[in-house]
Amino acid sequence: MAKETGRKLIAQHKKARHDYHILDTYECGLVLTGTEVKSLRQGRASLVDGFVQIDGHEAWLHNVHVPEYTQGTWTNHSARRKRKLLLHRAEIDKLESKSQETGHTIVPLALYFKDGRAKVEIALAKGKKEYDKRQTLREKQDQRETQRAISAVRRRQRA
Repeated sequence: MAKETGRKLIAQHKKARHDYHILDTYECGLVLTGTEVKSLRQGRASLVDGFVQIDGHEAWLHNVHVPEYTQGTWTNHSARRKRKLLLHRAEIDKLESKSQETGHTIVPLALYFKDGRAKVEIALAKGKKEYDKRQTLREKQDQRETQRAISAVRRRQRA
């Protein structure tokens, strides 16, 4: 059997980039059971309600939904159990001190397989206010309009 290489995306939390200012990102491993890995290989997971909490110098991923493995037996996992994250001590200490600050949180951005191992990309984030969200949408829309105008001018020049 060939060794798996590359990055295979399982799930991502697109709304996190809309709801939060992303300050710093980290890639970390997950401690999973066998049925969780099999369920993830089927490409089923949801990061929508997920968050990271630091307890006793360990990072834990909460509320990430990994559905039960359909062919699993009594050894099946619970769908929303907390999962331990594998990070270096210095990264955990940095995340712990930064997340203590007002308005800061740690959210999962993506869940994927990298060279056959399950990884999660987490981000230290600061919550956006409603006007920040509107401003971001306005900037995206302006960017889209300028790209349309530029491509229209280029099309006219070619013709």
